Amino acid sequence: MTAMPGNMSHHPRFTAADLRTRMEGRGWIAEETREYGDHLLNPDLVQLMERAEAREAAVLVPVVEHADGATVILTKRADHLRKHSGQIAFPGGSVDPEDASPEAAAIRESTEEIALDPGHVEPIGQLPRYLTTSGFRITPVVAIVRPGFRLLANPAEVEDVFEVPLEFLMTEANHSQESRIWQGTERRYYVMPFGERFIWGVTAGIIRTLYERLYA
Repeated sequence: MTAMPGNMSHHPRFTAADLRTRMEGRGWIAEETREYGDHLLNPDLVQLMERAEAREAAVLVPVVEHADGATVILTKRADHLRKHSGQIAFPGGSVDPEDASPEAAAIRESTEEIALDPGHVEPIGQLPRYLTTSGFRITPVVAIVRPGFRLLANPAEVEDVFEVPLEFLMTEANHSQESRIWQGTERRYYVMPFGERFIWGVTAGIIRTLYERLYA
């Protein structure tokens, strides 16, 4: 696993314990009817997203407590994958029929992708579901990860796994918007460059949701 230095101040706001308190104080967060997603920056995409039969998916937002501040585990998807190849992503995937819940699916996928031991993972809540133009309705599962684990990227799905300081991700100054032409129209999305890592798209959108709901 690649650990990346953040040069952050490690403010007490950005600890796993503080995150837990924030989540507990927003017990309604997963029940709200508003869904987040690409359509909030691109209102003209709503009809396109509603036409598609969305597949249920779940990702783990793994927050690790360290002595010098919490970090978030992210992956770089393998270049040979058919969808979103080479992009920065949370561990996760489709919710299978045998999965008891989105939490179960997110933990299962994390074990398969990066060998994260479920015994170190404590889900503490969900963020509002996130709609994508690729036909998924994603449930982000926020979890505190107890240190002492060892990660191993599954080369069939993941090229690399690394950690980013929570403080960096929850600082609005590190969020910006870019755009590109997609299917003939301009599409806007969040980007959060971190060193050589370019966090954007759905992953940046989910991070932005966490910021807006708990830290803004």
